This record gives sequence, structure tokens and C-alpha cells, in this order.
Amino acid sequence: MIDTNLASFDADVLAVSHQVPVLVDFWAPWCGPCNVLGPLLEKLEAEAQGRIRLVKINADENAQLCAEYGVRSLPTVVAFVDGEPADQFVGALPEGQLRAFIDRVVPNPAQMARRVARQALQEGKPEVARDALQAALALDPAHDDVRLDLVDVLLGMGDVESARTELTLLSPRTAASGDARIAALTTRIAAAEQASHLPPARELLARVQTQPDNLQARLDLANRYLADRAYEPALQALLDIVQRDRTFGDDVGRNSMLAIFEALSEIDPATVAAWRRKLSAALN
Repeated sequence: MIDTNLASFDADVLAVSHQVPVLVDFWAPWCGPCNVLGPLLEKLEAEAQGRIRLVKINADENAQLCAEYGVRSLPTVVAFVDGEPADQFVGALPEGQLRAFIDRVVPNPAQMARRVARQALQEGKPEVARDALQAALALDPAHDDVRLDLVDVLLGMGDVESARTELTLLSPRTAASGDARIAALTTRIAAAEQASHLPPARELLARVQTQPDNLQARLDLANRYLADRAYEPALQALLDIVQRDRTFGDDVGRNSMLAIFEALSEIDPATVAAWRRKLSAALN
């Protein structure tokens, strides 16, 4: 438990809430129910063993924060998750209701691992993301969403063999579900495996420039770009194939573009929308 104020609120609450839920207890020394609730919250924070963080704010000294978060009665407890208020309650709840409130806002181990992994990737720490996801799978090997996250991370680290192995460990139900994310990851794995035998992109680009009708060279270039996560150059190379010969490789140009769209649909929807329009124009 720590005390905070306006000056340190962002660091103590908003930043930390990207790692674990933060319970902010708005209280005052004269408030009787506050003095009942506070010790209970501290007890539950200790029991949680790091799964939550308790922060106390003296409402008498922090009127601006109270106004910003709509605190009109004391005590008020606001739970912050990923930098935003996620839930709250007013008054001194009994211990059973407090536990239920905490259970609602505290993610399960798999959710925690995915949150830690996302944050680690944003910070350029793929090894931390990999370790967090592997730890979650050790507790719950059947959690396919975590396993798919791990495949994505492993591919980003260049560990194609491990990524393919993890993909084979999906539950039969998920593997047969036709999930677009699985198709996208499978395409990336295939591209990475092919790219491992290919020269650098600059050599492949030179080959395409000197042999513009060599569609295999364009596909090789697309796979090289895709393995390097250079998505837009990969899409351009694939679109060139679609425009020249739809039948090449059983329509590999279009099918590969669709797989990339699925891979990017959540992280870069604007790029997906732009390239879908280009593909549609090429097909029509």
C-alpha cells in the first residue's frame, strides 16, 4: 500500500495499472467507514501476493483527483486496469463483497501473461514476453489463445522451429476451427521457412527488376519481406503477382494477401483497409 497525490498519480496508478490492477482508495481521516475499509483492503492486498496494488488518496488534500474521477462520497474505491477506471464501489463493503470485487478486476494467470507480454513487446523485450507466455502455458497447457500469442512472439524472434512446434500443440478443436489467426500464423511460418533459404531482400528485388515476369522471384521477395515483417512491401509484391497471373501457384498471391490481412487486422486496420481496396481493384 502506498499514498499518492496529483503529482505522482500517473506513475503510481496509471502506469502500474498496465501491469496489475490498481485499487485507489479515496478516503479521509475523519471518515469512520474509511477507517474500517482501509485495513480490510490492506489485508486483501497482502493476500493477493502482487496480483493487485492498493493506493490511498486523501480526498481532503486532492480535490482535483476527486473531481476528475467523480468521487462524491467516502470511501470510494476505483479499480484501474490498463490506465483506465474499470470498476468502482462506494462505502465500506464487507470482506466477502470486497473479495468478489477484487475477483472481478483481477485477471486470471493467462490474462496477466498476455498483458505482460503485450507490454514487454511494446518495450522491445520479446524474451520477457516469451517467458511470461510460457509460464502461463505451464499452468494451463490448454489455453490456446496464449499459445497463439507465443507462436507470434517466437516468429518475431526468428525461432521458426519452436513456433511450428507450438502450433502443433493447439487443441484439436481450435486447430480445426478455421480460425483466421491460425491461418495467418501458418502463412508466416511457411514464409519464414522459405525465407531461410533465400538471399537478402535487396538481391531478390534486383532479380525482380531485371526479370519482371518472373513470378517466383516476386513470391520469393514477398516471403522475404513477410519473414522480416515488412508487410507493405510484401503486399505490393503479392499484388503484382495477382495483377500478372491469378493462376500462379493456385492463386498464391491473393491467398497470401488475405492471410496478411488477418495477421494485421487488429494491429493495423488502416493498412489492411487500404490494401483490401487495392486487391479489390485488381480483381475487378
